[in-house]
Amino acid sequence: MSSRGVGNGTVGEAIQRRGLMLVLSSPSGAGKTTISRHLLAEDRGLSMSVSVTTRPPRPGEQEGIDYHFVDRTRFAAMIESQQLLEYATVFGNAYGTPKASVEAALAAGRDVLFDIDWQGTQQLKERARDDLVSIFVLPPSTPELERRLHQRAQDPEAVVAARMAKAADEISHWPEYDYVIVNRDVAESIAAVLAILKAERLRRSRQTGLVDFVKRLREGG
Repeated sequence: MSSRGVGNGTVGEAIQRRGLMLVLSSPSGAGKTTISRHLLAEDRGLSMSVSVTTRPPRPGEQEGIDYHFVDRTRFAAMIESQQLLEYATVFGNAYGTPKASVEAALAAGRDVLFDIDWQGTQQLKERARDDLVSIFVLPPSTPELERRLHQRAQDPEAVVAARMAKAADEISHWPEYDYVIVNRDVAESIAAVLAILKAERLRRSRQTGLVDFVKRLREGG
């Protein structure tokens, strides 16, 4: 969605608004990454927050597109200098969200998508609740979650077992989210998230240009 102001009242010109942070969280394998990729392909008004991480790149991942890959010394320095909106350690690797790029996007009326866990979501809620829209993605069943983890063939068996052992704890945080989706069908889940995004963009508090727009309407403009 455009962040242009109302201007002189030209038909079709968008009302200025503040961007939002759309968070998708789930246990590993529930489908949040797949949903995220489809959202970015279908909605040009949405961009991905590129996290920093200390874990090594997976096959096909690119620096600056999938993640910013840094060592632990650099990550610690970013925490110390308050360059991160949120950060957490997951399966022995640190992840965090650079603050400057996100704040610039929101101020310009652009929406930012986050693929983060419940720890990061809690931190965002503490620091920027009014900008946050959070969605938790649940798997349809535990056996299906395990099947998906094996199917993607990204991790050794020991890591899959660790992810399954942690899934119950991750799922327990679902009540902390604004919306919950059970990902039985990817297309249906994508449609649900797009509907949530459309509604949240229309929230009165985010449409910062409404006051001027309504004033112009009342004056006959």
